[in-house]
Amino acid sequence: MSGKRKVIVAVSGGVDSSVAAALLKSEYDVIAVHLTKNDLAGRSDEIRRREEESARSAAAVTAVLGIPLRFVEAGREFDRLIDRFCAEYNAGRTPNPCVLCNQTIKWRLLLECAEAESADFVATGHYAQIESRGGAAHLVRSCAGNKDQTYFLHRLTQAELARTLFPLAGMTKGETWAVAGDLGLPTFERSESQEICFVGDGGYRKLILSRTGGQIRAGDVVDAHGRRVGRHDGYQFYTIGQRKGMGIALGKPAYVVAIDAANARVTLGGADELLKDCLTAADVNWIVPPAPREVFRAVVRIRYNHRGANALVTPRGESAEVEFEEPVRAVTAGQAAVFYAGDECVGGGWIA
Repeated sequence: MSGKRKVIVAVSGGVDSSVAAALLKSEYDVIAVHLTKNDLAGRSDEIRRREEESARSAAAVTAVLGIPLRFVEAGREFDRLIDRFCAEYNAGRTPNPCVLCNQTIKWRLLLECAEAESADFVATGHYAQIESRGGAAHLVRSCAGNKDQTYFLHRLTQAELARTLFPLAGMTKGETWAVAGDLGLPTFERSESQEICFVGDGGYRKLILSRTGGQIRAGDVVDAHGRRVGRHDGYQFYTIGQRKGMGIALGKPAYVVAIDAANARVTLGGADELLKDCLTAADVNWIVPPAPREVFRAVVRIRYNHRGANALVTPRGESAEVEFEEPVRAVTAGQAAVFYAGDECVGGGWIA
């Protein structure tokens, strides 16, 4: 027996999780877990190829590090996630599957592995920090600047955060690549993936067609005054703020400003019509309970690559009202509105 505490680390085969596993090895007994999707319904050749590459990379990394690797099948879990992904588009919203994956799949499966292996902690290669204060786990921005990933983690609970380690908390992306190179990890030469892991060639349009093609509805494209200016082949294929791919000329730049799923109608408007000064966030998760009762000031991010905007947040039970100091562009139903007090991520909810 080594006397070290044990940790389960998610290893995708990419550079971040590989370096996370390497950094943990000196202090913990490390067991790597790679989530597979062999049981994913309708898995395309592109997804199969990508999965096989990731599995080979995870095996190569753990062999170099000398740590055991477990494969955990999650295909049916991802089937349910994809069903929700498609349902959101069919409802006229734009989902964020990475947030949902962390909430409903990744942490649950990692903690189940931890129980099976009698491990103390789980770990991932996310760029985020956990600070323990007042007997609670606080989720705090990492040192990685625009690579910080607390946005994707805002739905984690105290029970999950209390058993979680983020080894890359104090590192930048460049430093992570440097460590991978110094250690000779096989992931060092792999390009960083920007794709949704279950969306293959043909993109999300092909995925929605294959899963829920019977719900695709063509309809009218209208201007901000309700005048018909064209037709679309499915409102599911558009999102708020979209400009390209419309095939309609209005004599000035035109953007998707509204999607009416009930009437299969897509509305185009100018840049000013994309600006909103408020939103409602539903199903809010407050990371450190209890939920606040009073109005508070926060920086609110409405998508991952949004730098955030100053706002007043009014808690209302399981929801919250957000009023921005200055209007923000392209508030999109289905995305997450995430609240920050300084560097701390205090929670967030789904934009209604």
